[in-house]
Amino acid sequence: MTDRQTIRCPRCRQEALWQDNPFRPFCSQKCQLIDLGRWAQEEYKVPGQKLMDHDNLLEFPNERD
Repeated sequence: MTDRQTIRCPRCRQEALWQDNPFRPFCSQKCQLIDLGRWAQEEYKVPGQKLMDHDNLLEFPNERD
Protein backbone atom coordinates (compact mmCIF):
# COMPACT_ATOMS: atom_id res chain seq x y z
CA MET A 1 0.00 0.00 0.00
CA THR A 2 1.35 3.44 -0.90
CA ASP A 3 1.16 6.33 1.50
CA ARG A 4 -0.31 9.26 -0.44
CA GLN A 5 -0.55 12.46 1.55
CA THR A 6 -3.44 14.74 0.67
CA ILE A 7 -3.92 18.41 1.44
CA ARG A 8 -6.83 20.83 1.27
CA CYS A 9 -6.50 23.57 -1.30
CA PRO A 10 -6.42 26.92 0.56
CA ARG A 11 -8.66 28.47 -2.08
CA CYS A 12 -11.41 25.94 -2.92
CA ARG A 13 -10.89 23.51 0.01
CA GLN A 14 -10.84 20.52 -2.38
CA GLU A 15 -8.52 17.65 -1.46
CA ALA A 16 -5.44 17.23 -3.64
CA LEU A 17 -2.35 15.06 -3.61
CA TRP A 18 0.78 16.70 -2.23
CA GLN A 19 3.35 14.56 -4.02
CA ASP A 20 3.98 15.36 -7.70
CA ASN A 21 1.58 18.31 -7.57
CA PRO A 22 3.28 21.27 -9.33
CA PHE A 23 0.63 23.68 -8.01
CA ARG A 24 0.86 22.81 -4.31
CA PRO A 25 -0.39 23.95 -1.90
CA PHE A 26 -3.20 24.53 -4.41
CA CYS A 27 -5.13 21.79 -6.18
CA SER A 28 -4.78 23.27 -9.67
CA GLN A 29 -3.26 26.03 -11.73
CA LYS A 30 -6.64 27.79 -11.72
CA CYS A 31 -6.68 28.09 -7.91
CA GLN A 32 -3.03 29.14 -7.91
CA LEU A 33 -3.68 31.94 -10.42
CA ILE A 34 -6.80 33.14 -8.62
CA ASP A 35 -4.77 33.46 -5.43
CA LEU A 36 -1.97 35.30 -7.25
CA GLY A 37 -4.53 37.70 -8.73
CA ARG A 38 -5.89 38.44 -5.28
CA TRP A 39 -2.41 39.36 -4.07
CA ALA A 40 -1.92 41.56 -7.16
CA GLN A 41 -5.24 43.33 -6.50
CA GLU A 42 -4.13 43.86 -2.86
CA GLU A 43 -7.04 41.85 -1.48
CA TYR A 44 -4.58 40.22 0.93
CA LYS A 45 -2.41 42.33 3.18
CA VAL A 46 0.37 41.47 5.60
CA PRO A 47 -0.19 43.28 8.91
CA GLY A 48 2.39 45.83 9.95
CA GLN A 49 3.37 49.45 9.73
CA LYS A 50 3.47 51.20 6.38
CA LEU A 51 7.07 51.89 5.40
CA MET A 52 6.52 54.66 2.85
CA ASP A 53 3.71 56.83 1.57
CA HIS A 54 3.18 56.82 -2.18
CA ASP A 55 3.33 60.64 -2.16
CA ASN A 56 6.83 60.68 -0.68
CA LEU A 57 8.54 58.02 -2.75
CA LEU A 58 11.01 60.44 -4.32
CA GLU A 59 11.71 62.47 -1.18
CA PHE A 60 14.54 61.74 1.19
CA PRO A 61 14.19 62.45 4.94
CA ASN A 62 17.00 65.11 4.97
CA GLU A 63 15.49 67.04 2.04
CA ARG A 64 12.17 67.87 3.69
CA ASP A 65 11.53 71.45 4.83
